[in-house]
Amino acid sequence: MDIDPAAETALANDIESIVKSPYGEGDLWIGGQWRAASDGRTYPVYDPATGEVVREVGAASAADAAAALEAASGAAEQWRRTPARRRSEILMGAFRLMHEHSDALARLITLENGKAYRDAKAEVGYAAEFFRWFAEEAVRVGSGFGEAPAGGFRHVVIKQPVGVTAFVMPWNFPAAMATRKIAPALAAGCPVVLKPAPETPLTALAVAALLAEAGLPDGLLNVLPTDRAPETVSAWLDDERVRKFSFTGSTATGRALLRQCADHVVNVTMELGGNAPFVVLADADVDAAVRGAMDAKMRGGGEVCIAANRFYVHADVAAEFTEKFGAAMRAVKAGPGLAEGVTLGPMINPTAVERISGLVTDAVQRGARIAAQGEVPVDGGWYHPATVLTDVPADAEILHTEVFGPVAPIVTFTDEEEVLTAANDTAYGLASYVYTRDLARGLRIAERLEAGMVGLNRGLISDTAAPFGGVKQSGIGREGGREGIEAFLETKYVALDWPTD
Repeated sequence: MDIDPAAETALANDIESIVKSPYGEGDLWIGGQWRAASDGRTYPVYDPATGEVVREVGAASAADAAAALEAASGAAEQWRRTPARRRSEILMGAFRLMHEHSDALARLITLENGKAYRDAKAEVGYAAEFFRWFAEEAVRVGSGFGEAPAGGFRHVVIKQPVGVTAFVMPWNFPAAMATRKIAPALAAGCPVVLKPAPETPLTALAVAALLAEAGLPDGLLNVLPTDRAPETVSAWLDDERVRKFSFTGSTATGRALLRQCADHVVNVTMELGGNAPFVVLADADVDAAVRGAMDAKMRGGGEVCIAANRFYVHADVAAEFTEKFGAAMRAVKAGPGLAEGVTLGPMINPTAVERISGLVTDAVQRGARIAAQGEVPVDGGWYHPATVLTDVPADAEILHTEVFGPVAPIVTFTDEEEVLTAANDTAYGLASYVYTRDLARGLRIAERLEAGMVGLNRGLISDTAAPFGGVKQSGIGREGGREGIEAFLETKYVALDWPTD
């Protein structure tokens, strides 16, 4: 789908119709209104496919963060008293609107994030499902009633919204990360203040506009783009009215934010870094493993927290797997995400390209070999080719850090205990993948892998109905599934005198 200048103009109009913001006059969504930053400051949002500025966006300040928190706090009591059925209907309305605008939303994601249009379109569908799932969960939050075992009284257990929630989002899934956090919070009865990633603020603003169109009352969702995160986020975490904080991003940043949350003992959910192993056993269906590897490695250009990071392949099938996987990686078409047939878009910024290239260089200098590599455009944009590395030594940095790009390092093994030790030899524990024809063996290995999620003969594991999250330094808590709404609820116990005579 090559975009000519006329189509670019149509695209801009389409995007503006979604965001409903007077571009250049106000890009902060606070209390149901578009506002400019309090001091008038803006910052540029870039198209990763060209390196050119898409537009300038308002940069929220600490004062804007305070205004958003005031709006959310003011709307909290009415929303917690709003019947669950009404909250559910609004979320279902947002679900329908996202599907109505799915093409334009996907193009918007591609424009500011760079991912291939097919991946962006899939993200919109996935993102919309969080509105539907939590619309259904909203009406299932219930209370409990029981009798004390010793007799004499009864107890009532009540679920109540935790209160004002603050979110900080990543850039790699600008729609899905927004809805995965917003939907359960609103379903539970909590107002939201949200800071999207500075690289991808437009999609979050579009989601806010669609929720407003679906009937969400003013003040319940406030979206603050900014390139000065420390002062805006600190303004929230230093305020006792914020009772829930959810962050998706790097482990290093997560640690710093946890320290801030500790001052007011804020309830937290954190989805942090990953270093997912992809294990191919000797009895695996190699063709299926290759398909799964492409899904697990290349979705979103590899810029995915649960992307397969380290490939451990049994020596008996290593040659076949490497040949077929390499052929698939060489066949990847890189280019602007909106161009016809593209399956690998640019990386998010030039720093990402430099970091990924540095990991490849380090591995090769230590003895690794580039077994396969695709092509990338030579002019403009921030690209890194799809790459397969073999003979990767244990001390290569790429095996010990999150790649977040389209590079797959392969390590061979011969012993099950050996590969389990290697797979678990990391501070992270977000996702893991295992391929084997023996289901019992696969389940045994899945249980021993130190990860919050395991794909057994599957390369795509995310699902709105399943709890998403990690162990060790990959995070705290879960998003999605039934657990997702529980993160925004407090449990209250009422002891009720109940005479037995």
